[in-house]
Amino acid sequence: MPLHHHRHHHAAVAVAVADDDEAKPRRPYSTFASPRAPSSSAASTHRLLALFSVACLLVAAASLAFAFSARAATLQPPPPAAAEATTKLAFRCSGAEDTLRAFLATSSGKNYSAAAEGREKVLAVVGVHTEIGSAARRAALRATWFPPKPEGIVSLEHGTGLSFRFVVGRTKDKEKMADLQKEVDMYHDFLLIDAEEDTRPPQKMLAFFKAAYDMFDADFYVKADDAIYLRPDRLAALLAKDRLHQRTYIGCMKKGPVVNDPNMKYESSWELLGNEYFSHASGLLYALSSEVVGSLAATNNDSLRMFDYEDVTVGSWMLAMNVKHEDNRAMCDSACTPTSIAVWDSKKCSNSCNSAEIVKALHNTTLCSKSPTLPPELLVAGESS
Repeated sequence: MPLHHHRHHHAAVAVAVADDDEAKPRRPYSTFASPRAPSSSAASTHRLLALFSVACLLVAAASLAFAFSARAATLQPPPPAAAEATTKLAFRCSGAEDTLRAFLATSSGKNYSAAAEGREKVLAVVGVHTEIGSAARRAALRATWFPPKPEGIVSLEHGTGLSFRFVVGRTKDKEKMADLQKEVDMYHDFLLIDAEEDTRPPQKMLAFFKAAYDMFDADFYVKADDAIYLRPDRLAALLAKDRLHQRTYIGCMKKGPVVNDPNMKYESSWELLGNEYFSHASGLLYALSSEVVGSLAATNNDSLRMFDYEDVTVGSWMLAMNVKHEDNRAMCDSACTPTSIAVWDSKKCSNSCNSAEIVKALHNTTLCSKSPTLPPELLVAGESS
């Protein structure tokens, strides 16, 4: 029968293998059982399986312990050194530094929302552009409309949505930088931009826009001069208005002849402009909406045309970006009025006047510093509505 035949065949093979095995020399002792000891092999296999199971359990337990310890580490606050590095990153960008937020973040016992990390959300960041040697002008502003202490700046920000900083470049003059650092340590109200003090004004302005955009999530970015008398409450009311245009350029718009006489203070690129400048805002005070500044911040510096004058240069950028020009004469009043936002008189004062004394004198005028935010007719209309 076929099945019986197969049985004899396998038996013969088994005998042959056994006889052949007897002829071979014995192997050294091994944990593996001999093929002629089936009961010992089963026990050995069971021991191996048991050892393997225990090893697997140990590995699983170690993996669980590591996972729990890793999760606990992620939930713990970072060490002081790491926290300090995060703070520095939040208030510094490409060489620029916001000294106020850095101070608030590291001051013990202070709990200001302005010290929050990342881009701070405000209605507008107002950069008051100044020079390192203009300490008298800054002192005059701190004595009038610019808050003289960090808590005052934060309080004004909470009330109006405007965050104010003095904007200044740096210098290689160690003595000047030492004097500036003393002022920074005393007032903590500077935005130090990544530009040398003697850099051309348009390039410094671009450095300000880039730094301000990286540090603040603002609806508007405002450039102000350190020679003006400003009403922050009225500026906030202007910027908070609803607008149809996302790309807006607000200021006192002006035009003028292009000077091409080298013996005068002239425009070196006059041949590109013709006889008259295009409409642009006066450089003493103007505001750009967030979308406009975001585009500037993303632009390579070398791809933007730089004219000799900062206000003309910014105006040329605005022409290229298809923005809405909003002319507001309350931003350039020559005297205080019930609606004036900023007061200065460039025709009478130019650079020969003592602007610090003029700002103090204006502040002592009731119409300048103590009149209502809104003019009387708007106050009456608001009460009746």
